[in-house]
Amino acid sequence: MTQPFPLAACAEMLWQDKPMEWRAARLTEMGFGVGLWNWPAHDLGALEKVGANYTIMNGYLVGRLADDEGADMLLASARETAQVGKRLGVDRLNLHGTGLGDFGLPIPQLSAFAPGMRLRARDTLHRICDMAEEEGVVFTLENLNLREHPGCPFNTTAEVLSLVAEVNRPQLRINLDLYHTQIGEGDLIRWCEACLPWIGEVQVADNPGRCEPGTGEINYPGIAQALFDMGYRGPVAMEAFAKGDPEVALEAFRAAFTL
Repeated sequence: MTQPFPLAACAEMLWQDKPMEWRAARLTEMGFGVGLWNWPAHDLGALEKVGANYTIMNGYLVGRLADDEGADMLLASARETAQVGKRLGVDRLNLHGTGLGDFGLPIPQLSAFAPGMRLRARDTLHRICDMAEEEGVVFTLENLNLREHPGCPFNTTAEVLSLVAEVNRPQLRINLDLYHTQIGEGDLIRWCEACLPWIGEVQVADNPGRCEPGTGEINYPGIAQALFDMGYRGPVAMEAFAKGDPEVALEAFRAAFTL
């Protein structure tokens, strides 16, 4: 039995009664990398002292991809966040099609998409890549799902793949969230194959419930084998709540991705 993928877990969603540095330390003790969300909520000095492998963190606080004002805000916020990411040694800094507010709702919510938005989004991502190249960091663009994030532009797996493949620069990868793909599109293994050249990280949670593998309908051991067979050896992260004990949930995740 082997673990061909570096495994990580989102610290924000586990042991929610504990300080973030405690969660990061426990994940490290258990052999997992540590995913974070928004850095202003945390004591950066305490997180530094843990010595964890911080695998991913939100790469911005405000901004949008597809309009001039939003793009300027996004670039400034991403540049500031890149400094924090370098301080913590974060592997990847994550982006979405627009800023997300309470309950994951996009800011602003859009009911329609104007002509030219995709071209502006592509140009903004090139600006992000230029900055990332200067700073020596890597960004990812994450797919979401319209059921839980209504009105979010560039939300689907197909849209994220199209943008990242067209930009096609090493400073921008896909954060392929299979929980969101399952809700929005399904056909997970074929989406893994299509995204493979650009994947920076695969994120997982079972559906319904957004808990650990084995609590819902997704055959994660089968997906793990398919990822291995197609040559993927990159990180896999559990961005999920624990249905019960977080340590039991993490061991279920580890088992699902052990071949």
